[in-house]
Amino acid sequence: MALAAKLQLRQSQSLVMTPQLMQSIRLLQLTHIELDRFIDEEIERNPLLERADPQPDTPVEPAQQSESERKPTDADEWFEAETAWSSEAISEKLDSSLENIFPDDPGVSERVGPDLSQQWKSAPGGSSGASESFDMEDVAAAAVTLREHVGEQIAFTFLDPSDRLIAAELADGLDEAGYLHAELGEIAERLGTDAVSVERVLAACRGFEPSGLFARDLAECLSLQLVARDRFDPAMEALVANLELLARRDFQTLKRLCGVDEEDLLDMLAEIRALDPRPGLAFSGGASDAIVADVEVRPAVDGSWAVELNADALPRVLVDQVYFSQVFSQARKQAEKDFLSECLQNANWLTRSLDQRAKTILKVASEIVRQQDAFLVHGVRHLRPLNLKTVADAIGMHESTVSRVTANKYMLTPRGVFELRYFFTASIAAADGGAAHSSEAVRDRIRQLIDEEKAEDVLSDDTIVDLLKADGVDVARRTVAKYREAMNIPSSVQRRREKRALAGAGR
Repeated sequence: MALAAKLQLRQSQSLVMTPQLMQSIRLLQLTHIELDRFIDEEIERNPLLERADPQPDTPVEPAQQSESERKPTDADEWFEAETAWSSEAISEKLDSSLENIFPDDPGVSERVGPDLSQQWKSAPGGSSGASESFDMEDVAAAAVTLREHVGEQIAFTFLDPSDRLIAAELADGLDEAGYLHAELGEIAERLGTDAVSVERVLAACRGFEPSGLFARDLAECLSLQLVARDRFDPAMEALVANLELLARRDFQTLKRLCGVDEEDLLDMLAEIRALDPRPGLAFSGGASDAIVADVEVRPAVDGSWAVELNADALPRVLVDQVYFSQVFSQARKQAEKDFLSECLQNANWLTRSLDQRAKTILKVASEIVRQQDAFLVHGVRHLRPLNLKTVADAIGMHESTVSRVTANKYMLTPRGVFELRYFFTASIAAADGGAAHSSEAVRDRIRQLIDEEKAEDVLSDDTIVDLLKADGVDVARRTVAKYREAMNIPSSVQRRREKRALAGAGR
């Protein structure tokens, strides 16, 4: 059979992801804080965009103030100096960022504004002479994140730019506990380097403080900490390699594998307890952003539910058509006109994308409220089983779109603030063949049964299964145990000991 080259004409259809379409999809899954940051970046790049947010009121001139108003005190001046450095005020003052140093960490930008001297004058002990006891240590520093802490060590450890780039890519793979979730082969391929270089950089990163960062699993994390303490001898290595035996409290097998007696094993266990299984969590205790509900649900006059978008979580952007007309008419070069036309097209597309994002969120939230009406009226026991496909089919959207919309979005209801994902729960069959039960409702029922138990009648998992079946819930024992452990509720044996101890202490 001879091979020959020939031309063929074929017609096919394919979906092309344009940059504008990718942007619209990305906007769906952004939180309102991320969306604000994204819009600020677009406004900085596009001269035709501007925010439609109302400007703050103009401060009252001294001549307009009433004579009855008291004279500001030093405390008032200090409070004003504090509040002047809000996130909005700082963002207006920024004219550069640390992205030139850490290009893989967008959003990190800390730069003191040019009017620091004025803020210092307002502080106690400044030029106002109000107090001599002012100490700069009284000013709380911003909490350092794990990414920032690792980034500082990367800057001081690696001199080669390529090594810094590899280290930054590895740092992006850290979770909040400090464990590395990234494939070294993929990193090497993505950066165009070899696996040996990635392994070498990773070995250096594992020497960072606190010890245990960049570990793959718990055993590796503990091993790194023991190596830093110079306590990783063969006996300790055998103990770390058999953590599952330690979890089962099989001390006889551990003594045999480690080659130690009972006293040495107890000392080794004490050293293990002193280690930190999640070293990265030390940097997650800083101030967190307050939750702002994207959707508000209120009872309507006709007895239904009124679903509205929260205006505070919806940034409004305007396209300056007047400015475009003025500048475009004065442009002489074709490149300038092309730039302005592209800016106008991008601005119009952004405004349409934001409008479509708001409509999509409202449509998904309205369907969730319709499906979970019983929960809003009666509480968590009446939460219905719900999945993404049910909502997607009801509103005529793709399941992936609903998934993006419900990610990191919150709903304010008369029963509190809930993440949209909270309303999507697994289905548990009913014992009598009736309507299925929501897994969240079953968890709440298990929690109530355990809270109501007495010291002389502690419920085992099997007993809870029988009680749930009496309530019409067909659930397996392992499911009850899984739900109980997920709620950090100890076993019946541990609860019985605790209740007896408390009863003994009461006597």
